[in-house]
This record gives sequence, C-alpha cells and structure tokens, in this order.
Amino acid sequence: MTEDRYSLSAKVFRKLREDILSGKYQPEEELKEQVIADELGVSRTPVREALRQLELERLIRIVPNRGAFVEGITTKDVKDIYQIRMLLEGLCANWAAQNVTEEQLQELEENVYLAEFHASKGNWAQMVELDNRFHEIIYQASGSKELNHVLSDYHQYLIRVRSASLHNPSRVKECKEEHRKIVEALKLRDPKAAEEAASTHIAGTIANFECIGWNNI
Repeated sequence: MTEDRYSLSAKVFRKLREDILSGKYQPEEELKEQVIADELGVSRTPVREALRQLELERLIRIVPNRGAFVEGITTKDVKDIYQIRMLLEGLCANWAAQNVTEEQLQELEENVYLAEFHASKGNWAQMVELDNRFHEIIYQASGSKELNHVLSDYHQYLIRVRSASLHNPSRVKECKEEHRKIVEALKLRDPKAAEEAASTHIAGTIANFECIGWNNI
C-alpha cells in the first residue's frame, strides 16, 4: 500500500512538473490541492506529497495558511542551466565516446536522418521528440547514472524554451549539423572531439537565444 502511494505521488509530481514547465500554470498562480486531486482522479494525499517535492525543486513555494504558488523557471534560471549544461553535456559526450554501443550509434544516426526529414516537412512536434531522444541516448551512453539524472532533469526544465528554439528554421539547420558532428565523434570513439562537439552544440543554442533575446523565449 505504501509503495502504491509513493508511486501515485510520483506520477502526480511528474504531471504537475510538466504542466508548470510547459507553461500551463503561470508564475504566482495558486495550485489548489482539491482541484488538482479532482482533475487527476486521486485523493489529496498524493497531491500534497507532490507539492512538497515541487517545493524542494523550487518550482513552487508553499505559504503556510495560504497555499501553494507557482515559481516556475525564470529567465536567469534558463541562462544558468544552459551554462551548466554546456559543461556537463561536454563531459557526458566525452564519457559516451568511451562507452557507446553499436546499437546506440545506429539509433543516433537514424535520429539525425529522421530529424532532417521532419525538418524539411516542418514537423516541429516530431523535431522536439527527436531532439529529446538524441540527448537521452547520449546520457545513457555515458554510463553515469548521476549525469543521466542531472541532465535529464535539466532537459525537462527547458522543455518550453527548447521547443521555441526548434521552431526557428535557421537554428534547426545548425542543430542538425551539430548533432551530426557529435555522432561522428562518437563513431570515432574520440572523447575529446565528442566533448568539444557537444559543448559547441549548447554554445550554439545560447548564442541563438542571445540573438533573439532571453526575455523573448
């Protein structure tokens, strides 16, 4: 029973976090336990536990005797996360070059091919999914549970701004080429080249946001 309760709480937490990060809930909006419980078809207990976890991640703040209010991700948070990602993605690709399997390399190559196809058709939703999967494979290939966990969380935090970036045709073209260079370095099992390619990829995203303005994302 306890295990089921925690499993349900985790599902509620993931749903609320996704809704906050996607912009469904706006900063300062109140999250009402009973309303959420009714919407998700659960009791208030897993909702309350999920809210506590969201507070630990600083996505909401709980004010005693008042309620839970959305904090969300600020522009400064986004900038900080991208700077941290630039370092960690490079390290992750370095380790991935030393551990990547042939199956993972094949999936990465297929990913790049499919991204080119969907970009030519303007299928932005598929582009976002493929971008998610591209990075997931590299996180897994690194062989580090810690890096996988941290970078996966950061990737989730940036879901809204990454989607905006992948709606920019010129940035999409750059991303495809950057992804291709990462895959080439991984195929060569060259840790340094993979690290440089991955860091350059994130630096390109930062440069893109510097051009359009961080406050416009």
